[in-house]
Amino acid sequence: FCILNDGTKFENPKFLAYNEKRLRLLYKSLSRKVYGSKNYEKARIKLAKFHEYIANSRKDYLHKISIFLVRNYDIICAETLQVKNMLKNHKSAKAISDVSWYEFCRQLEYKCLWYDKKFVQIDTYFASSQLCSNCGYKNSDIKNLDVREWTCPECGKHHDRDVNAATNILNQGLTLI
Repeated sequence: FCILNDGTKFENPKFLAYNEKRLRLLYKSLSRKVYGSKNYEKARIKLAKFHEYIANSRKDYLHKISIFLVRNYDIICAETLQVKNMLKNHKSAKAISDVSWYEFCRQLEYKCLWYDKKFVQIDTYFASSQLCSNCGYKNSDIKNLDVREWTCPECGKHHDRDVNAATNILNQGLTLI
């Protein structure tokens, strides 16, 4: 979900995927009811409340992480993600929408204004995971998302893809300030 340049990783709790079995049962129960009946309305309300529970769980998690980051760091740099384009990939669209990256960045932005902190968004096309954070060498072989760790051919430093990208995003954000 979110990775800091010091190596701290916040896992994605996958609220929708975790509750999908119960959601499927509620939809199945609703579909078996006669449309317009009292039992249909009860099942519809039960389903709506469960959807609300999932949304509230996700929002609570986002608020907790964003307020933690804003309270503990003076400068927060984030990559601008084009979520709308990422959702066009049918294999990962559900997982991407379940993460709510846009809402997370929105919360970071307004909470940084509240606490007088700096929030910097890096350009979408900045090659954060391809650059070596040690020497600046650009490794174009890293475009493949399956490569999670790599060693720089120039300086020989071993990188975790996500931590290296977080360090590069921070460095780029500091140069923009």
